[in-house]
Amino acid sequence: MLGGVKSVMPADRGLRLEFLRDKRRAQRFYKQLSKLYDTWLRDLFWTEEMRDFGVEMAELSPGMRVLDVGCGTGFLTQGILRQTEDVYGLDITIHQIEKALKKVRIPIVRGDAEQLPFKGETFDAVLSSGSIEYWPSPVTALREMWRVLNPGGTALVGGPTRPKDGVYRLLADNMMFFYDQGEAREMFSEAGFLDVEVAYTGPVWKRDLAIVTRGSKPG
Repeated sequence: MLGGVKSVMPADRGLRLEFLRDKRRAQRFYKQLSKLYDTWLRDLFWTEEMRDFGVEMAELSPGMRVLDVGCGTGFLTQGILRQTEDVYGLDITIHQIEKALKKVRIPIVRGDAEQLPFKGETFDAVLSSGSIEYWPSPVTALREMWRVLNPGGTALVGGPTRPKDGVYRLLADNMMFFYDQGEAREMFSEAGFLDVEVAYTGPVWKRDLAIVTRGSKPG
């Protein structure tokens, strides 16, 4: 962990392998996933309806400067661009960035969510979807979002809801980071955000597949 950030996860998190919460493994995984993501995976797990729900929850407006952390192939970025033109992207995987740049004409930086390469108080909003599950230290990344936000700015993160079924939960926990509403609120609060809101969204086959969390930096 960076900066001595303590974990806010329950004690049993230490027993989970969370295989893809290793940056090198995650990059190799997404190198292969990028070949399939825009063809069928996205429509199965992260639909336009879900994206629009998150963008609407962020309450963006024209003229706002927005950062998309873990922008991947640019799907969320496209939704953000419908609200404001001043958008930046960041991703750790070059193959994802190359695909995103074929869709959107914005500055995209290769970088780490836990060490954002931007000065403090640069953005009016920071959004992220489908990325937190790979962060080794989610609170560290959220604190970085807080740092680069202007006072009064908004952070919004979409990630996978932790399965309730024992078998599916075990499988999920051994792959990456899945979390529940209580953990979402705790992480955002520990990172310094106020007015934390949590909502669920998902495709037609599972309406609570994803958890969307929003918080504000004090003005």
